[in-house]
Formats: sequence, C-alpha cells, structure tokens
Amino acid sequence: MADVFFTAVNAVVPLVLLIVLGYVLKRIKFLSGDFLKIGNKFVFNVCLPCMLFVNIYDNMNSFAEVPWAVVLYVVIVVFVIFGLGLVTALLTTKKKNRRGVLLQCAFRSNFAIIGLPLVERLGGDAALGGIVSAFSIPVFNILAVIALTVFAEYNQAESPNGGVQLSIEGLLNDKNSVKNKRGGANGAQSVLLNILKNPLIIGVAAGLLFVAIRELERACCGGRVPFRFDTQLKFLYLCTVDLKAIASPLALVVLGGQFEFSAVKGMTKEIAVGTAWRIVIAPLIGIGGAALINFIAPNLLGLTPQAYPTLVALYATPVAVSSAIMAGQMGGDEQLATQLVVWTSICSILTVFFTVFILMSCGLIIT
Repeated sequence: MADVFFTAVNAVVPLVLLIVLGYVLKRIKFLSGDFLKIGNKFVFNVCLPCMLFVNIYDNMNSFAEVPWAVVLYVVIVVFVIFGLGLVTALLTTKKKNRRGVLLQCAFRSNFAIIGLPLVERLGGDAALGGIVSAFSIPVFNILAVIALTVFAEYNQAESPNGGVQLSIEGLLNDKNSVKNKRGGANGAQSVLLNILKNPLIIGVAAGLLFVAIRELERACCGGRVPFRFDTQLKFLYLCTVDLKAIASPLALVVLGGQFEFSAVKGMTKEIAVGTAWRIVIAPLIGIGGAALINFIAPNLLGLTPQAYPTLVALYATPVAVSSAIMAGQMGGDEQLATQLVVWTSICSILTVFFTVFILMSCGLIIT
C-alpha cells in the first residue's frame, strides 16, 4: 500500500509543484502579467499544437491501430456528460450567460496541458493518449462553441444602419475580432472559421494528415514508405519535438501565475456545482463506467492497466484554461469561467490523487 501511495504522489505532485511555482513567482513579481499573457499565447498557439502533432505522428502508425471501441466509448461519454450537464446548468442558475459556462465546465477537461503529462507520469499508454486526443480535443472544442453560443449574452450596440452588432472574436485568442448580426449567416461562418483556426485542432489535423500520407504511401509503394517527416526533414521534426518538451512545464507555470483568488460572492453555488461536475461526477461516469463495462464484458473495450491513465487524464483533470478565454469572447460569464478554472485546478489536486490511488489499489493502473 505504501508503494502505491508514493507512486501516486510521484505522478501527481510534480505537476502541482509547477503550478505552485508559477503562483509564487507571480506573487513575488518575478513573473509579470505581460510575460504570463505572452507565455499563454505561445504555449497555446505554438507548443501545444506541436505536442499534439508529435503525439499523433509518433504513436499512430496507421488508422488500423486505432482502438475504435475505446474511442467510441470516450466520445459517447463526453456527449452523455454534455447532456446531463445541460440539465444541471438549466436547473442551477437563471443567468443565461452562466449556463453555457457551467455546461462547458462539466464536459471539457484540461486534457492537453495536465492530462497528457499525467499519462506519461503514470506510465500509461502514451500511444492511446495521443490517439484519444485526436478525437476528444476536436469534440471538446466543437461542443464548447455550441454550449457558449446557445447561452450567449452579448453587449449590444446599435450599428450605423440601425442594426444590432455582435462582437465574436477568435475563439481561443484575442485577435481578429469579427462583427456580425445576430443569427446571420456570417455569424455562423465566423464560428466555423474560428473552429478551423483553433491551434489545437490544427495540431491534431496535421498529425492525422501525416498518418493519412503514410497510409497512402504504403498502398501506392507496396508497403515501403519513401518519405518520413522524422527522417527526410529531421531538423524540423526535432524542432517540433523540442517545442513539445517545453509545452507542459511552461503551461503549468503560466497556469499557476494566472491564478487570482478574487471574490466569489454571488456565484458560490455555480462554482460548487461546476467544480463537483468536473472533478467528481464526470470521473465517476467516465472512469467508473469504463471499469464496470470492462468487468462485465472484458473484451468489449479491451482496457488494460496502461489505458486507465488516459481515462483519468480525460475525465478527472480540471476544466481547460482556454475555457475562460473562450467564455469571455463568446458572451459567457468570464468571471465565473475564470473561477471555475481556479477552483477545479485546486480541488483536482486531491481528487486526481485519490482517483489514481484507488485505481492503483484495485490493480487498474500498474506502473
């Protein structure tokens, strides 16, 4: 039991210490607000897409290797959590712009920044983590757009021609503001465009593209692959790998530096409900459901002890940092979204640890 405890500690605590380091460095003014803002953009727009690309490129040799049963389970559970979270959001608050934020918190985890490093720390199946990210991250972002759009409340301003204008900026960065009329075709096009411009989706798409190229070359060249990104363009590949290496540490330090324990008066109920959904209810549904299915029908999902860290990373990690940025830019309650990032991150320190500890004690995670 002691070995299990210390293994869980060694898997979770290093990630927590990086967050604490960022918080302390900001408090002593070693890190400035400008550095954190630029660092966040650099990580999100450059490092994380590189990490997702490398994870898919290195771990997915062909689409035939995709464990489709696991992928289908993961996607279905995300939609189930989305549906249940929708009901909860409607019952929890009457404020429209808070409902979308609560709903996003229920289903959208910090799989890229905290989840994937956790998979590696736990000695899990890195290949499965990369494959799951190829499907889960696009689903997360698309559902987030739907959740925030349905419950959006924009500041309205009369346009010169008497119409109402809405400011819909880039979904995950603060550039390229686009103004459209409510419900117009241009508004729908801008949302779709911003989904396609999402850096994480671009990283995933690039990885899948190279997997598709491999498949095509095998089919056309009799099994011989004449072009390899990591061979013919090794200098570029190594640069991408280096950017991947700094993605998680830098992201966690920046995350810690962005923590602000501002007043929560007036939104205590929403914070409590959102935090409970993200780090307690969602893991119970996602991980508990997988364990139950694997116990009843072991061959249905075919989960091994190396696969469970990916489920922990997907369902038990705090809400994505970018969710607060997205909420502010799409008419959601940005203050509530920021508080949910803070409190789910803090509380997940304990819940992730106990989740890992319980799964290891049951033999579902073996390091």
